[in-house]
Amino acid sequence: MIAALLIAAFAIGLDQWTKNLAEANLDPADPVRILGGLVYLDLTWNSGAAFSLGTDYTWIFTIIASAVVVFLIGLSTRIVYPVWAVAIGLVLGGAAGNLVDRYFREPGFAHGHVVDFISVFKPDAQAFPIFNIADSALCCGVVLIVLLELTGRGFSPASRKAAPREDGRKKEAAA
Repeated sequence: MIAALLIAAFAIGLDQWTKNLAEANLDPADPVRILGGLVYLDLTWNSGAAFSLGTDYTWIFTIIASAVVVFLIGLSTRIVYPVWAVAIGLVLGGAAGNLVDRYFREPGFAHGHVVDFISVFKPDAQAFPIFNIADSALCCGVVLIVLLELTGRGFSPASRKAAPREDGRKKEAAA
């Protein structure tokens, strides 16, 4: 549990720090090209969910994200395997990083807009939606969870696939 919460805290801190840097140093009308145009620092604010869906329902996303964060904190108390601490910590950190924006950024409490500033390949989300560190942590955590489940490394010991023994019978999976 402690590892997941530390990973989440690091993701939240990095996310909020980079968002504050972006707001202090970037002009929304003038994206900054870096890495030969592979990445653009392109400041924008998103009132909706991923891909700017549901822009008029910010308060609903705040409620949903709050419930997800509470659920993930509870789930983190049941972590048995270290790699799951990484996965849950990344998802929790990503969800909470954007939730901080929803609660504390303009235009007001529980209606705040999420700061996004990373655009890949082209500016202004021409090639891919603009995102932030919290979005990256969340996506990486979800991908890790999917990989763990698909490879038989489930969250709980009971969910782990049993490995076959030399005699063809199945034996319990090791931690």
